[in-house]
Amino acid sequence: DHRYLHVRSRRQRQMCIRDRYSDISVDQGADFSAEVIVDDSDGTLASLTGYTVAGQIRKTYSSTTKVDFVCSITDAAAGEITIGLSNTVTNGMKAGRYVYDVEITKTSTGYKTRVIEGQVTVNAGVTQ
Repeated sequence: DHRYLHVRSRRQRQMCIRDRYSDISVDQGADFSAEVIVDDSDGTLASLTGYTVAGQIRKTYSSTTKVDFVCSITDAAAGEITIGLSNTVTNGMKAGRYVYDVEITKTSTGYKTRVIEGQVTVNAGVTQ
């Protein structure tokens, strides 16, 4: 049961996430990267060995158009996931609110677990 998360963005903001929900802010036309630390319900770092990770952004939950995060497990033993978007991708997104989630999949069984979800606010950019 992966319930408690910590998200640390490259901007050195750090916050403790409970109940798998966290809103994030992305600047249009800029690179975005954040680290997600997955803990088990008892506070122990979750081992992500044998898992894959994927995440998407959509305008609404039922939207067919999506933006894929570039996701990787950066330290399986420490439960560390990195999610990111390139400046090209964020430049192609309209300013506004979106929804997102990130899931891990156990490769041996195909069992999926959502580790984090929330809203994404894309802030309009001026410089092109």
